Amino acid sequence: MIAIAFFLLCHQLFAQQQSGSRVVFSDVTQVSGIDFLHESGQSKEKLIVETVGSGVAWLDYDNDGHPDLYFVNGSVIAEKKPSPGNALFRNDGAGTFENVTVKAGVAGNGSYGMGVAVGDYDNDGRLDLYVTNYGPNQLFRNHGDGTFGEVASKAGVDSRQWGSSAGFFDFDRDGDLDLYVVNYLDYDPEDNPYCGLPKEGYRLYCDIRMFEGAADQLFRNNGDGSFSDVSSSAGIANPAGKGLGLTFSDFDRDGYPDIYVANDTIRDFLYRNNRDGTFADVTYAAAVGFDANGEPQAGMGVDAADLNQDGLPEIFVTNFAYELNALYRNGPDLLFEEVSERVGLGSGLLPLGFGTKLFDYDNDGDADIYVANGHIENNVHLYFPNLTYAQTDLLYENLGTSFLDVSAESGTPFSRPAVGRGAAVADYDNDGDLDIALSNSGGHAVLMRNEGGNRNHWIAIEARGRESNSFGLGAGVRIETERGTQVGQINNVASYLSANDLRVHFGLGRQQEVKSVEVHWPSGRKQVFSNLRANQILQVTEP
Repeated sequence: MIAIAFFLLCHQLFAQQQSGSRVVFSDVTQVSGIDFLHESGQSKEKLIVETVGSGVAWLDYDNDGHPDLYFVNGSVIAEKKPSPGNALFRNDGAGTFENVTVKAGVAGNGSYGMGVAVGDYDNDGRLDLYVTNYGPNQLFRNHGDGTFGEVASKAGVDSRQWGSSAGFFDFDRDGDLDLYVVNYLDYDPEDNPYCGLPKEGYRLYCDIRMFEGAADQLFRNNGDGSFSDVSSSAGIANPAGKGLGLTFSDFDRDGYPDIYVANDTIRDFLYRNNRDGTFADVTYAAAVGFDANGEPQAGMGVDAADLNQDGLPEIFVTNFAYELNALYRNGPDLLFEEVSERVGLGSGLLPLGFGTKLFDYDNDGDADIYVANGHIENNVHLYFPNLTYAQTDLLYENLGTSFLDVSAESGTPFSRPAVGRGAAVADYDNDGDLDIALSNSGGHAVLMRNEGGNRNHWIAIEARGRESNSFGLGAGVRIETERGTQVGQINNVASYLSANDLRVHFGLGRQQEVKSVEVHWPSGRKQVFSNLRANQILQVTEP
């Protein structure tokens, strides 16, 4: 034990020497012009929709090289008041944002907004938006002139179920993006039971296990601007699902994207792509549906990345209070092992995790873990005095074989409690380190700027497909430096109800040159670039 502790201390000191000093995040929300207030619609009726929160997305909708921000908003369901509207903020490239929602026409339909997905579904070179709602979902087609048109009904994706997370991906590798929609519950606010002690102020949101789940939906792109619902034939329409989080990754490295869904109070789902238009539920065989004791948890957010640099992506799932966030380590033959407590993630026991992202915040060459926290009960202290509604976020530094909780020393945003929900990551100022956008339930959004991550070197990959989909979603990327190799994938679907930047970012530590970059396109083509300088956004076009 002493030897292990000494090793970790030496690794920590070495990492600090490598970066010069500790990387911190600063709150630049106000100075950047981001002014967004989420409407949670909290009421005495304790309608479950009120507490789930909403998502946030990074997207360069005008193709100017600067990621823009889109926030989804709620409403007041108890009083049948429409949503104040979603908001689109245009990044001017100088560190500030302009609210262009009205001009763009993306405020929404007044429903309680949930999740957001970003992708170019019609392959015209412009990113489109899909928004899930408690109510009809919406698809906003990018016109390329700063405006969008709502086409969900025409495209056949205006689902009326309670949608949560959603994401675009090319599951059949035919060159256009398909759409996966996670659905949460079969829930009617008019049939809302009373839960909790029969005392004033003690009412609770009812346990999710009291309600029926809802099957997810998979929409195959027809290539003509429309989609077909292939959920049943593809094998993903499990009516027991109570899904909230979603991510895609090629977990078995066969070249096809697989699906992971974080479910609330039931086992999670891992769907392996059969490469014939169908998926197999391999959750039990892969051992990724339960905690270390074989119990289902209240899954919220999820992401996947190669955390131990063995070439295989791990899965990280945020869970409820008194449940550890789950880290599933990938192994041979698609068999995972739950290792959270063993690798130092025990400080996540009391917080209730929602948004999460695995990214290299300090550019030292390995992916770290960010978690946005916040309870669902605004009166939780009446039942559990050691828990709070607003909570601080978590940041874990990857030490190679374990993780170190560095939240307390990572800047003001990590010391300020909030009711965190959707979170997404991008290098919005193009300075070489990754920043965080956070949506707080019933509170103001926060933009956290990374200060110091770019003291280490980096490289980012921005892809443009030709035979593959236009932004290369699903492409695998492998880089090699003198220190070794790193692998990643072009995938913006992760966290909770949110969408991240489409550029793949790699920290390089002190390496000033990249020996090679390999891009494995969904079409099957492979490109190799050699002897590249660090600290650049490499724009790659499929041959």
